[in-house]
Amino acid sequence: MASFLHNFLLFFCSLSLLILTSSATKSQTHIPSRPNKLVLKVQKDRATNLHVAQIHKRTPLVQFPFVIDLNGRFLSVNCENQYTSSTYKAPVCHSSQCAKADSHTCRTCSSSKPRPGCHTNACGLLTTNPVTQQSALGELAEDVLKISSTQGSSPGPMVTHPQFLFACAPSSILQKGLPKNVQGVAGLGHSPISLPYQLASHFGFPPKFALCLTSSRGNNGAVFFGEGPYFMKPGIDVSRQLTYAPLTIGQQGEYYVNVQSIKINNAMLPSIPKGGFAGALISTTTPYTTLQTPIFRALNQLFMNQLRGVPQVKPVAPFGACFDANRIPTSKMGPTVPSIDLVLDNKQNIMWRIFGANAMIQPRPGVMCLAFVDGGMRPKAPIVIGTQQLEDNLLQFDLMNSRLGFSSSLFFRGTNCANFNFGTSSTSTDP
Repeated sequence: MASFLHNFLLFFCSLSLLILTSSATKSQTHIPSRPNKLVLKVQKDRATNLHVAQIHKRTPLVQFPFVIDLNGRFLSVNCENQYTSSTYKAPVCHSSQCAKADSHTCRTCSSSKPRPGCHTNACGLLTTNPVTQQSALGELAEDVLKISSTQGSSPGPMVTHPQFLFACAPSSILQKGLPKNVQGVAGLGHSPISLPYQLASHFGFPPKFALCLTSSRGNNGAVFFGEGPYFMKPGIDVSRQLTYAPLTIGQQGEYYVNVQSIKINNAMLPSIPKGGFAGALISTTTPYTTLQTPIFRALNQLFMNQLRGVPQVKPVAPFGACFDANRIPTSKMGPTVPSIDLVLDNKQNIMWRIFGANAMIQPRPGVMCLAFVDGGMRPKAPIVIGTQQLEDNLLQFDLMNSRLGFSSSLFFRGTNCANFNFGTSSTSTDP
């Protein structure tokens, strides 16, 4: 009997130890260590051609769609649409949070009962609709934000930023020009409280992020925060073999590159200003690359000269050069047309090459147009590079070293921005 009890106790202790070890191991696999890379799922909106990210916020956690604004200074949220969260806070005026957000305005709300977006003695932030440019004063706030970690090939467990700063924007400015049901604007600009800077600061990785916007409606593109690799099916690290150019930051945190010249089939665009076109703004809220009128006219003329043999047709607004689509063959790079090179450094021969898939658009059956539009005589920048030219290209913004890495079309490498494996996303969250 004593021997039986001894053996039973040994078996029970061994089983208990095995269960505890297994539980600890399981727990460790679901609670990531400090992540060095994060990922957001992004889709192209059919009606507006804007790109929309799915972001998890609040307590309890809820997923909401936000328009991606590359040059936005922070996350703007519609707090008037039943914003409910037990972890919402409005930092008081002159607090350290206000200083971090560069807020120098104290905001008072007339409501008798405080609510998200309406507190007395809160910090004010000027919020802007990036499409209509309509602005209004909003309230600085903080709340929980959760985002998927990744090792580069698929989403991993979600991790938490418990005090993420953002702006509560009046609902009136977040309606016109934006996709239906979006709850705000996700700013990726050069600002202390933009998504890239807050995530890098909280999780301890360098301020670097990458855009991979898909041209396919209904499929998912991605925004990565942190260093590569970023893998697209079939196992291609699209962060390798990038070309780098200096990145210039505007007064409002916008991202510019210096375009020194433009070539089509190696033919130089005439009448180039001395020193190039100055800063070319990169934008995710401009559907097509917009050019100052003289540049637009010269580009259209040179392109038509280079695409001889293809009949021109009546232009379809807002485009200036349109052609008979039935006479343009296609390849893996899209329509077979002359490539357009944005020359970023003449001496080092650094060029951003735009192939047919990014250069052309088919606005109606049988008609194909050069996807560049006239920005008038006084645009925000002589060249604004729009999303049509960004899609299915990887763009990596290295904010620490002020440089832009770009891949040109990923079709050339046998993949595209819809090929990140979002199918294995984990729903596990850290404590």
